[in-house]
Amino acid sequence: MADNNAKFMKLIQKADIEVADLITDGGYLKEEQSKKFIVDLIKQAVIMKLITVEGIKSHTKLIDKVGLNGRVLRPGTSGQALSAADRAKPATDQVTLNTHLFKGEIDLNDEVVEDQIEQGTFKKTVMRMMQEQIATDMDELIVNGDTTSADTYLASLNGMIKLATTHVVAAGTNPIQKEYLKRALKALPSQYNRTKGKQRFLTSDDAELDYRDYLANRATGLGDMSIQGDDAMRYGGRPILPVPVFPDNLGTGTDETNILLLDPKNAYWGIWRSVKIQTDYDTRAGIWYAVATLRAGFQYIEEDAVVKVTGIQTQ
Repeated sequence: MADNNAKFMKLIQKADIEVADLITDGGYLKEEQSKKFIVDLIKQAVIMKLITVEGIKSHTKLIDKVGLNGRVLRPGTSGQALSAADRAKPATDQVTLNTHLFKGEIDLNDEVVEDQIEQGTFKKTVMRMMQEQIATDMDELIVNGDTTSADTYLASLNGMIKLATTHVVAAGTNPIQKEYLKRALKALPSQYNRTKGKQRFLTSDDAELDYRDYLANRATGLGDMSIQGDDAMRYGGRPILPVPVFPDNLGTGTDETNILLLDPKNAYWGIWRSVKIQTDYDTRAGIWYAVATLRAGFQYIEEDAVVKVTGIQTQ
């Protein structure tokens, strides 16, 4: 028994040494390692692949917004500058992104640690498992974050659905139809149509499937393609993309979802680059722990460029 314990302790020490070469003072990843950690998180995610994700240098970031309101061109006179009143002035503003503290933990028993160390893949296994789960969790928070939620994790911050408040279309507890997609497009201020090639409809898996069925019921070639093809459904030239973490249990009947119309790059998820990884071992339980600590926050760069459709019933 003593020999086995000694063997396991040596394995744990080796595990700590393997992970230790990732980290610097106090367990914080070095800057390049932190950047790679964030890049690998994005690769594992769904929603983070679509939106703007950046490593930020502090726990707070001011996001600059610069644009032009209205016409720039004026009638000109040769040899004369435009008057001050005729010169276009950029509209500037800032959005504040505040990050919140999060922790993620994975547990590995002695046998897993032993196998991975013997195969020389322990460090990769730890990082992969962390990144896979943290990516899923972040996707969920980015979409469903709501400070009024009874779920303490989702209550950390307001996410994409909760923060979309300016332009809202009510579907009235009805299945997805082109009528509501049309109303969403009309609700979007016209100045944002110049980026319509980048805009997307985001919704739940079930709602996207319902829309495929809705089109399939039409006796046309398009109806056949909606069932047989894997390409994204479209309306008004905008793809309709299913997002696994979109909710399907909203409304009084817990059978509703939402649709968001936006340029996904307008949604900003900032991760403070000071990512911390620490390890510990419970001898009695025979469990090795790895804990990742990071800070992240969400904000729309331009919330006015987002439309939310509510009350889409899923069948």
